[in-house]
Parts: sequence; C-alpha cells; structure tokens
Amino acid sequence: MHYRLLTLGINLGMGLIMSGTQITLALPPPEDIPEEVLRTEIILEGRSQMTGEPLSPAEYAQLQQELEQNAYPPQLKARLQHLIFLLRVRKMLKIVIPFF
Repeated sequence: MHYRLLTLGINLGMGLIMSGTQITLALPPPEDIPEEVLRTEIILEGRSQMTGEPLSPAEYAQLQQELEQNAYPPQLKARLQHLIFLLRVRKMLKIVIPFF
C-alpha cells in the first residue's frame, strides 16, 4: 500500500516537473521584439494597392488621392456580379438555415 502511494507521489512529482519545463521552453527568444512595441511603431513606407510595389509616404498619399478622385468605381463583368450575388444569398441562407 505504501509502495503504491510512493510511486504515485513520484509520478505526480515528475509530471509536475516535466510540465514546468515545457512552459519555460515555450518562451520566445530574448532578441524577439514584443508585439506591443511593434504595434506602436510608425510605418513610414506603404505599398501600392494596384501593383503592390513599395511607395514612399508622399507617393502613397498621392495614389490615395487619385483613387478617391475616380468618380466611377471599377465595373465588374455581369457573370462575376451574378456570382457575388449568389454568394451573398448563400451567406444569408446559412444564417437562416445553418445546415444548408
């Protein structure tokens, strides 16, 4: 009886020790920059929405202004518009009938 309690205690102790070492191994390396610091960092470069190429802040602002000045949004083909409509209908039906 005492032998079983002793082995149970040893096994529990080893399990706790092993789980504690796994937690410490999961820490990131010290040279990693914390996410909180990265969120506050000001990004000075941007990318073109049209081509994806890197832009300076002035070029990015100019591109944004040009895109806002376009009076007409880009036209989609009728088949693509119909497909988008069907996807929206499907999304609405999934709310009403979840197993559909």
